[in-house]
Amino acid sequence: MALSTETTDWVSRFADEVIEESERRAPGKPVVVASGLSPSGPIHLGNLREVMTPHLVADELRRRGHQVRHLISWDDYDRYRKVPQGIEGIDDSWAEHIGKPLTSVPAPRGSAYPNWAEHFKAAMVESLAELGVEFDGISQTAQYTSGVYREQILHAIRHRGDIDAILDQYRTKKAPAKKQQQKPLDEAELEAAEGSGAANEDDGSSGSAGYFPYKPYCGNCEKDLTTVTSYVDDTTELSYTCTACGFAETVRLNEFNRGKLVWKVDWPMRWAYEGVVFEPSGVDHSSPGSSFQVGGQIVGIFGGKQPIGPMYAFVGISGMAKMSSSKGGVPTAADALKIMEPQLLRWLYARRRPNQSFKIAFDQEIQRLYDEWDKLDAKVTDGSALPADIAAHSRAVGTAAGELPRTVRPLPYRTLASVADITAGHEDQALRILSDLDPENPLGSLDEARPRYDKAEAWINTHVPADQRTVVRAEADAELLKSLDEDSRQSLRLLLDGLADHWSLDGLSHLVYGVPKVQAGFSADATPKELPPEIKTAQRTFFALLYHLLVGRDTGPRLPTLLLAVGQERVRALLGE
Repeated sequence: MALSTETTDWVSRFADEVIEESERRAPGKPVVVASGLSPSGPIHLGNLREVMTPHLVADELRRRGHQVRHLISWDDYDRYRKVPQGIEGIDDSWAEHIGKPLTSVPAPRGSAYPNWAEHFKAAMVESLAELGVEFDGISQTAQYTSGVYREQILHAIRHRGDIDAILDQYRTKKAPAKKQQQKPLDEAELEAAEGSGAANEDDGSSGSAGYFPYKPYCGNCEKDLTTVTSYVDDTTELSYTCTACGFAETVRLNEFNRGKLVWKVDWPMRWAYEGVVFEPSGVDHSSPGSSFQVGGQIVGIFGGKQPIGPMYAFVGISGMAKMSSSKGGVPTAADALKIMEPQLLRWLYARRRPNQSFKIAFDQEIQRLYDEWDKLDAKVTDGSALPADIAAHSRAVGTAAGELPRTVRPLPYRTLASVADITAGHEDQALRILSDLDPENPLGSLDEARPRYDKAEAWINTHVPADQRTVVRAEADAELLKSLDEDSRQSLRLLLDGLADHWSLDGLSHLVYGVPKVQAGFSADATPKELPPEIKTAQRTFFALLYHLLVGRDTGPRLPTLLLAVGQERVRALLGE
C-alpha cells in the first residue's frame, strides 16, 4: 500500500508509483529505471540530475527489497556537433571531426583514453562511484555497431510512414516562444534546433527516398552528413550519398551496423527495448514536439509504453549562467567533489523535488551550505529533525548498500577553510590549530578531519581569489598601534589578558564578543536582549581593529579561528604587548 504523501518525501512517493506501474507492466521482473548521458564534453552538474533522480528512486526501491536495474545509456554514438570552448588539449583542428560519432573523435591531447567519448565518460564514472551510484552502463556505440538494435531499426523503417505521421502533427505547429528562464540544455534538442547541415538529426531526413528515420555514417569520412537516396523494403537495400566527401554506396540494412535511428525515434525505441518504467526528462522536453512528448506516441510502434517520471528543473552554479556541456567550461560532478564531500552533494539533489531548481555553490555560499548540513546532522542525531529532512539526510549519507565513507571528526567547513587559508599547506601548523579548537579532545592526526579538510583546502586554493586570501602580518603595525585612543588600547588589553584562559574556539568566541560588553559596563555573558543596540556597533569596530592589526584588512576569517591560527605568542606581538 502506498504511504501517505503527508509523511513521505518525494523519493518515497515516486517509489510508490514506480512499484505500482512496474507490477502492472512487468510483474515479477526487476524494475528498470533509466538515465541518458551524452559524453559530448564535460558532463556537468545539470546532467547529474538526470542520474541522481532515478538513482534516489532506485535506491529507495532497493531499500524496500525490490530488484532494480538503473540503466545509464551513454549516447556515445551521437554525432560530434561542435568544438567545445575552454577544454584543455583541443584546438580548432577538432572541427574536422564534426559529424562523426563521438567514439570516432580523438580524445583531447594528453588524455589516457582512446576517444572523445571515453575521455569524458571516465570522469563521470569515477564521480558516480564516489557518490555511491550503482548503475548498468550501456554504450550506444556498442549497441548499434554490434547489431543489437537491427530488428528495431528494420521495424522502424517498415513503419516509417506511421512515424512520419506522428511527427507531422508537430511540424506544422508554430514553435512556442522561448521562455526567459535558465534550464538544462538537452543536447538532442539543441541538435534538432541547429540541424546537421544535411538533414534534421532529430526528426529524420526527407530526401528522394521519402521520410527516413535512420542516418548512416559515411563509409569513407565517418560523418553523418548523408542523405538516403533509395531504400528497397523487400531486400533492405539502402543507398546513400555523403554531402561532406561525395562518397556513395549501397548496403543491405539487415547486415549493416554503421548508422543509428534519429533521436526522436531512437529514444522511444530504447524505452520499449529495455522495458523502462521510470526516467526523468529535462525541462526542455515539455514543449510541444519535444522528443519526450513525441516519443510517448512513437514508443507504441515498438510495442512499449512511455516511462513515468518527472521533468527536472535547472541546476545552477553560484555566479554562473545556464550550463551546456558542448560549450565547455562548466562545473562537473568531479569539480564539485573536489571541494565538497559526496554526502553534501547527494543531499543537494535529494532535498529538492525534481521540479524545483537549486544552485550548487562554488563561492563563499558553500560555507553556509555546510553549516546548514551540519545543523541537520545534529538534529538527526538528537531526534529533533522533521521526517522529510530525516529522509533526505538518510539518502545523502548512504545507500541501500551501506553508508558512504565519512569524515571521523567533521569540524566546521568554514573553520577548516580558514585554517587551510592561513597555514598555506603546512599540515603541522594546521594540526596544531585544529587541536586547539577543543583542548579537551584534541585531534590525534589530521586524517581525523579528512576528507573534509582536504575539500576545504581545495576550495581555498581553487575558488578564493588571491586578493581575498589571508596573509598574517610579519610584524606589528607600529604606526596604527601608536595612533590608538585610550578605549582602543583598553580593548586590546582586555583581550590579551584573557587569551591564556580562553585559548579554544569556544573560549575565544566568548572573549572577542565579550570585550566590548565589558568595556561598556556589562557582563561578558550578557545576551543580545540585555544589551543596547550600540554594543553591536562597538563589536564591529573592535573586530575591524583586530583584523587591521593581524592581517591588514577590514575583514578576514572568523576571529577565534584566526587567533588560534596565528598563535598566542604572535598575537601578543602583533597587538603590541
